[in-house]
Amino acid sequence: MSRDGMKAVTRMTTTMETTRLVQLLPPLLLLLLSLVRLCLSMVATAGGADGGAESALPRVRMSYKDLLESNRSSTFYGSRGGGAAVHSMLLDEYHERLFIGSRDLAYSLSLDAVHQDAREIRWAAPAFQKELCLMQGKDAKRCANFVRALHRYNQTHLVACGTGAFHPICVFLNVGHKAEEHVFRLDAQKAESGRGKCPYDPEQSFTSTLVGGDLYAGLYSDFFGEDSAIFRTSPQRHALRTEHADRRLLDEPRFVAVHVISDTDDHDDDKVYFFFTEMAMETDGKSKARYSRIGRVCANDAGGHRVLLNKWSTFTKTRLLCSVPGPDGIDTHFDELVDVFLLPTKEESDPLIYGVFRTASHVFQGDAVCAYRMSDVRDAFNGAYAHKEGPQFQWAAFEGRVPYPRPGFCPSKLTSPPDSPLRSTRDYPEEVLHFARSHPLMARPVVPAHGRPLFVSTGGGGSGRGSGQRLQRIVVDRVQAEDGHYDVLFLATDAGLVLKVISIEREGVSAPEEVVLEELQAFKVPTTITAMAISVKRQRLFVGSAAGVVALQLQQCVSYGSVCAECCLARDPYCAWDGLSCSKYQHATRSSRRFRRQNILNGDPFMQCLDQNNIAEQGVGVAGALAVQDEQQQQEEQEEERVVFGVERNSTFLECVPRSLRATITWHVQHAHSGLTQEVKTDERVARTPHGLLFRALHRLDAGVYRCRSAERGFTQGLRRLRLHVIADERVRALVAPRQPHHHHRQPPHHHRQPHHHHHHHRRGRHDAEDAEDDVVCASAGPAGRGHGHRAWHEGPAQPPGHAGAAEYCERAWCAERARRGQQAAGAAGSPASSPPVPMSLPGAGGGGATRRRGPPHDGRRGRGKAKRTPRRAAVPSPGR
Repeated sequence: MSRDGMKAVTRMTTTMETTRLVQLLPPLLLLLLSLVRLCLSMVATAGGADGGAESALPRVRMSYKDLLESNRSSTFYGSRGGGAAVHSMLLDEYHERLFIGSRDLAYSLSLDAVHQDAREIRWAAPAFQKELCLMQGKDAKRCANFVRALHRYNQTHLVACGTGAFHPICVFLNVGHKAEEHVFRLDAQKAESGRGKCPYDPEQSFTSTLVGGDLYAGLYSDFFGEDSAIFRTSPQRHALRTEHADRRLLDEPRFVAVHVISDTDDHDDDKVYFFFTEMAMETDGKSKARYSRIGRVCANDAGGHRVLLNKWSTFTKTRLLCSVPGPDGIDTHFDELVDVFLLPTKEESDPLIYGVFRTASHVFQGDAVCAYRMSDVRDAFNGAYAHKEGPQFQWAAFEGRVPYPRPGFCPSKLTSPPDSPLRSTRDYPEEVLHFARSHPLMARPVVPAHGRPLFVSTGGGGSGRGSGQRLQRIVVDRVQAEDGHYDVLFLATDAGLVLKVISIEREGVSAPEEVVLEELQAFKVPTTITAMAISVKRQRLFVGSAAGVVALQLQQCVSYGSVCAECCLARDPYCAWDGLSCSKYQHATRSSRRFRRQNILNGDPFMQCLDQNNIAEQGVGVAGALAVQDEQQQQEEQEEERVVFGVERNSTFLECVPRSLRATITWHVQHAHSGLTQEVKTDERVARTPHGLLFRALHRLDAGVYRCRSAERGFTQGLRRLRLHVIADERVRALVAPRQPHHHHRQPPHHHRQPHHHHHHHRRGRHDAEDAEDDVVCASAGPAGRGHGHRAWHEGPAQPPGHAGAAEYCERAWCAERARRGQQAAGAAGSPASSPPVPMSLPGAGGGGATRRRGPPHDGRRGRGKAKRTPRRAAVPSPGR
């Protein structure tokens, strides 16, 4: 039965058993049952159209070392290498710089190479302010100046705001007129108070943006962190904020993001959208549920005349939903908003809103990404207001009369006639202001554009189900591909990983297919990613954490493989097969389209790559597939064979790691004793691992040629061919076992020559054969017991005690035993008994490692005298010494 069939049967069985249990369980246990069903539905739907945990796995996983070695990443860990904790980040394409706010420091980095041409400004809090902070009982680690905000003020200056050791302060940073000037200095003379612009505590949630000289911020604006508010500060007009201690407006909020979005061409109608989470006011007041919110104010709000004086008079908010539809209308909600990214479109007033959410439940953990249209956001704010008659009533849509002008609307040329007296919110009637104060919540929530998340990860974020990681940040890039445009999501986790994800929609399928293209380990040590920014112009992603900054290239197509099928299977919108290699996709001309191969929707290698394998005459279908397989078989026969040695009853590991983590690996062996080829069967002794084949205890019959093959969406490929030699167990015991000291008297050599002269020639052939095998073993294994390019021998838990591995066999059995044989043979031929053994060196110890029989040493001139024996290493003592 197929995987999808098994899932359908499992889902049906679960539903039938659940139905029987409902009839038997008491009502108090129904809540627990519903939570279990939510988890089951979440797992069943999280895989998208393929339902596959396959799609939840990244196709390619690149470690921190891989990224550095392939020149895909550059790092900045502070000017002195001691770390550059990122608390704010500003990408400035005009100056070609990346500005970083850290603790007591601000950095200016090059967008082309963050590790080169770095500038820094030391901006610490005054010593007396630090002492005062400590006297007020604050932690010494937080009594510093943490730069929490960096905004571009004009072409020459930035605005920077820091906590100032619990005394917020803002200054201007001079960055020069052009990128070539490389100016970066602090204008300390223009410092001003940062209250209402920057939080006191560096660990409190905070968001801000600067537009037209007006700074909009959501923060806790007091020393004790109790006064949450939304502020607007401006040099041209009075400061504005939400009402103090009004839980109907903000109730323990966690601020996430703020953006100014134009609704129309009239900038008087611009609105500022705040994204945050807070305690839900729609509940009964007893539960502590948190909801994600999107709040809105008018950019030209001036407050009221007598009511709401210097307070927001247009503030409204509504719920931001992100949930997975479940059975019987029970949704799985992700109520904790973590991060927001606005993706620009052709219409400036209609960006796409991407949000990262997580569950607030303690029963299970999950993360999701939802996308929203601005038209749906506007419809929610243009809808009915939420209303509650009294403490015992439920929340419902307000059906009474709404005063004019409608609360929450901005006074502009479109909403007010030229001769209207309502040219400012200060002109609004008090009835409008009272209604706005008592009805800040809208009845209609904002639902995702597709009715469900684009990406879901249960049990924590990261590259697979149950990985224990949580999503932290998101940036999105819209990429044009051969079959349309795709939004590529870059998701950062709290373990320093960056996931590259696309979501594919299909006609007639409600759930989009989520495809994790890559998993990139941005930082060497797991650390929470705190900031991300993308430069589409330079095709780079900038990632910040407590350790520093890493710049990543958005794509590296060569990492997907060297054949057309591998490039097609990657399904990366950035990459396409150009006829020779997997390279960055370009809008090519008609003449080169026949060489370009890319199919993101299906990723079918046979449909795309038939003519790229010199089989254009074959038709698409079975004949074409067979032709591809025949060519692959020919390639495998020409593949280089590698030699691996193992000791009987010891553990041995045959390494084979596919390039794609979604590929299925199969192993076949051609036995040395019979010549028959069959698939390797796994049991307690032989196990398959993600990195290869593990023999916990070798048998002599395991010797043979092993072939490792991968299969993915019908495309099979030979990866490795390994010839395994098994060294007999009794031979290793005889060679390596400790010898007893000789207590008997050694007889003169002439007593042995005559009686055993004929026996010496009889044993010489066997010794030569054993010596030849020893040469092959150690030449292949090397001094560390390694094969050609393979890792060290796997020492499994089932290795018998007292047994020697390949390394010990080479060191002790080959070197010492062969030296002993040479001494005995020399003595039998008439050499003095006191002649010392000749020191031996391991072939390959100097880097050669060829599999060959090593003859007597010579100086390169055959038959021209004895060569000087210059040992490369000291002789290894025999086991008996």
